[in-house]
Amino acid sequence: MDKRLVEFIRTLRAAGVRISVAESCDAMRAVEQVGVYERGVFRSALRATLVKEACDLPVFDYFFPLFFDTAAPPMFNIEQELTPDQQQILKQALQSLAGNPQALQQLLQHFVRGQPFDQSQLEQLSQQIGLPSANSLDQQGHYQRLMMRALSMNELRELLDRLEAALREAGLSEEAIEETMAMLRANNQALRQQIEHFVSSQIARNMGEHPPEKLDAQDLMHTPFRALSQEEVEALRDEVKRLAAKLRSRAALRQRRANDGVLDPKSTLRHNLRYGGTPIELRFRKRSLKPRLVLICDISTSVRYCAEFMLTLIYQLQDQVAKARSFIFISDLHEISDYFKAMRPEAAVREVLRRHPPGSYNTDLGRSLQTFFREKLDALDSRTTVIVLGDGRNNYNDPRLDLAAEMQRRARRVLWFNPEPQYQWGTGDSDMLAYAPFTSGVYQVANMAQLVEAIDRVMSDG
Repeated sequence: MDKRLVEFIRTLRAAGVRISVAESCDAMRAVEQVGVYERGVFRSALRATLVKEACDLPVFDYFFPLFFDTAAPPMFNIEQELTPDQQQILKQALQSLAGNPQALQQLLQHFVRGQPFDQSQLEQLSQQIGLPSANSLDQQGHYQRLMMRALSMNELRELLDRLEAALREAGLSEEAIEETMAMLRANNQALRQQIEHFVSSQIARNMGEHPPEKLDAQDLMHTPFRALSQEEVEALRDEVKRLAAKLRSRAALRQRRANDGVLDPKSTLRHNLRYGGTPIELRFRKRSLKPRLVLICDISTSVRYCAEFMLTLIYQLQDQVAKARSFIFISDLHEISDYFKAMRPEAAVREVLRRHPPGSYNTDLGRSLQTFFREKLDALDSRTTVIVLGDGRNNYNDPRLDLAAEMQRRARRVLWFNPEPQYQWGTGDSDMLAYAPFTSGVYQVANMAQLVEAIDRVMSDG
């Protein structure tokens, strides 16, 4: 059990849970006190000693059964459930399928007798498909499919259909056939669960012994949003806090310099006229660098990650922003500012995206601008910087360039962040080149590095 605990703790660490040596010792001592026979108590003891943060609870709950639930799934011994006459009919039906490959015949015997796969058999097959080299949860589905194929599980469905037809031809009653096939399907599901549990457990142990290499942050910063894998997205989400701290430090430094002020020659000369023009008292011009922002973000599938990261970064920098109001759109506009008043930025963004999933509806910025001018025009004044994030694709709807021009006239400036490569601007249903004249600048933000640079320029008020 000590070895299993060490493997479990090692895997939790590889999955990102912070566990110190002292906490590992606490877990060992707790298990000595409570034992392993009461599963609920045993699980609670490990959870209390190893998990410190609520965000790590799902990781613990996922890996615990992979290490400590070793019982094979329950299965039916179908031969024992039938009468002697029915057993004879089943035997004849199985013999009628004898022309199938030996592997399928053996698998069918597992089904009929309710026998789970032998552990040594699974381990031998895992070597053949290369499972010992797998050390990432993203590989689970791939290796589960390989195991299913190696065990002929995919061909079994057709064989079961043929068995049902053979039972019917042999004269078994419909009620008995229905019961027999229900037990066979239950056994099928149990064996599939055994394979899935075996593969997941092996990958979990591999993670502890050979942790996956950490993704290089610099490479991720320059990887296009549209090319990110789910693992890379998670890594960038972890990186956002560090990036926000870096941007905040830059903005705070610029703010201090602005508060010190720069020499104002005209005011100095005017103020020192009483001294005959001798500059005895110097005057400085101060300016605030905290921008007032209106964010209008497209959250359709093609730009969703970019919108998520921009909203998170901007609200992580809230102390460096004078005021911010945020809106999202796909087919129409919705304000989301209140989410950020009630929750932390990353939690607020997750909730917004959960409540507004991408769907079959098409992006329509023109309609969204119309809604903004009809219902949210109070967000706009001459001190406001508007940031529109989107690819400028309207699915051939009216882009409402007149409203884009009016927005430019009312706001201090309008900036556009576009995650698409520049060579795609203006192609197909893209209205980007039509919108560009009504902005103060268009920034390509195809990756995190470009997005951070663009936000930093906005925070510098440049």
